[in-house]
Amino acid sequence: MICPSVSRAVFSLAIAVTVAGCASYRLGQVNPAISVDQAVEVGLFQNATPLPGLAESVNASIRRELQRDGTFTLATGSDGDVLLTGSIDTYRRSPVSFQPRDILSVRDFEVEIVTRVRAAEKATGQVLIDRELTGRTTVRLGGDLASAERQALPLLANDLAKQAVALLAEGGW
Repeated sequence: MICPSVSRAVFSLAIAVTVAGCASYRLGQVNPAISVDQAVEVGLFQNATPLPGLAESVNASIRRELQRDGTFTLATGSDGDVLLTGSIDTYRRSPVSFQPRDILSVRDFEVEIVTRVRAAEKATGQVLIDRELTGRTTVRLGGDLASAERQALPLLANDLAKQAVALLAEGGW
């Protein structure tokens, strides 16, 4: 049987550890540049790469991620407080692994897009965020390269969208 004073001491220690662990957790807004009550409008991203449809995929993914995250309201028209835009500057494909018996044939490759993301207050034009982000995904090369890249496009856009929304909500670390 455990002594009541020992069990109280263990309970007190457990409470102290829990409170100390929660001391560094912050509820609510983390990025001081953008307040949570502001609506974010996603403008068109400019596509400087030869891959068609990339800007549309990135825009749709960022809108979806903003809704999923829930930190900010997604502005549906031009009624946003903050305008998020950007430019997709680079599209790269790099081999990651090769066929087991043919070292010249790529089996998996990594695709990445380098994007400049900008967030500015619409009323004042003050730039809140201007940063370069890189979205990445790995793709298994099936029958042809074009089909594999088309299948990788949503994954690539989702990775970039998660980074962009995290940057808005949490700020630059």
